[in-house]
Amino acid sequence: MASSTATAHLATLHPSCEARNGDKNKLCLEDREAHDWYRFVLSYPAHLVKDYLERFGGSARQTALDPFCGTGTTLVECKKLGFSSIGVEANPMAHFASQVKTDWSVDPEGLAEHARRAAEVAGRRIKKLAARHGQAGLRFLPAESEALLLKNSISPVPLHKTLVLLDVLGEMADPRFRRHELLALASAVVNGISNLHFGPEVGVRGTKEDAPVVEMWLEHVTAMAGDLKRLAGGKNVPCAVHLNDSRRIQEVLEPRSVDLVITSPPYPNEKDYTRTTRLESVILGFLHDREGLRDLKKGLLRSNTRNVYKGDDDDRLVESNPEVQRIAKEIEARRLALGKTSGFERMYHRVAKLYFGGMTRHFMDLRTVLRPGAKLAYVVGDQASYLRVMIRTGQILGDIAASLGYRLVGLDLFRTRLATATREQLREEVLLLEWPG
Repeated sequence: MASSTATAHLATLHPSCEARNGDKNKLCLEDREAHDWYRFVLSYPAHLVKDYLERFGGSARQTALDPFCGTGTTLVECKKLGFSSIGVEANPMAHFASQVKTDWSVDPEGLAEHARRAAEVAGRRIKKLAARHGQAGLRFLPAESEALLLKNSISPVPLHKTLVLLDVLGEMADPRFRRHELLALASAVVNGISNLHFGPEVGVRGTKEDAPVVEMWLEHVTAMAGDLKRLAGGKNVPCAVHLNDSRRIQEVLEPRSVDLVITSPPYPNEKDYTRTTRLESVILGFLHDREGLRDLKKGLLRSNTRNVYKGDDDDRLVESNPEVQRIAKEIEARRLALGKTSGFERMYHRVAKLYFGGMTRHFMDLRTVLRPGAKLAYVVGDQASYLRVMIRTGQILGDIAASLGYRLVGLDLFRTRLATATREQLREEVLLLEWPG
């Protein structure tokens, strides 16, 4: 079993899916396998996917799509239930996690044994370096990579041990096990080795001067191997994960290839989703410098002012949408009334338009890959991040989808949550659509 530190980056485990409102977004104990190898703190729960697959009357002959697949909740659950699935994700770290979490073909005994031998080598090397060089021999990240991180994300000694372990995994690399070992390292880093905490925003709390890095990593790999033994029966269920912009689905999917969609796009708020995965993205080499970070953000749906760029033009797709324009004008009027003048605050009204324009582009592109009668579920939430102007995300997206030919089936209340700024209860909903074809 994973250590008590291993759930810091995960949605908290809950003993039952029959949960009260506050627990509805938590992972049930019975759903733990594969899902908790690596998971965003705000991921929607596996039981939600299960519920909508059942409600849609899906069959194993159908293909499900998650166009914002993140760390693979929909994909893993589909694989468990025998559904073919496809994921699209623009964040390289999350894309990697989804790929690994849906690869159950690995020999669990071989993985555990290879990891055990790597742990022995890494442990000896760490001790030898400490004896020979002490603090003077510590390894550090390159300056341009370090600049991408929250200050004090990880202390020098745990970072040094992590980099030594990473070196050993490179030297002893076995292609059969490498990806799973690296994902286990990413999970161990954020769930116990680092100084990060998630509540739900990522931040730094306290300082761990040292940590049993190799032991924590090995514990994660061992838990992963145990899951693989139990999941072996589903290893041949097809699943593909594409690294791509969800606004350009046609680039990676065949026409009329999708029967079901279950997903949760980013919400229109000031949450920079790349910060949630920044430390592990840097350590595993998915990000090296600010130029790479900028390129990553350009491939994401515009949902916050940290990823708005001069050439963005998705907002032109909602120029005739009265509700989006009304919200943008209200945000800008409130900014002026409050005397807010920072560069980011000046972009609040524009990012709201870019968000809904980007989702319009997504819905437009998605139509070509849906089979007639395809059923869709989008987990979305109301927002009030922009100067407390209420954005009813589900209602607006439903209207946009209906204007593009989708049939609006309804909005299910998933749960309510307390807004940080206003202390109001905001609705988190599942937008239900159907594509007539």
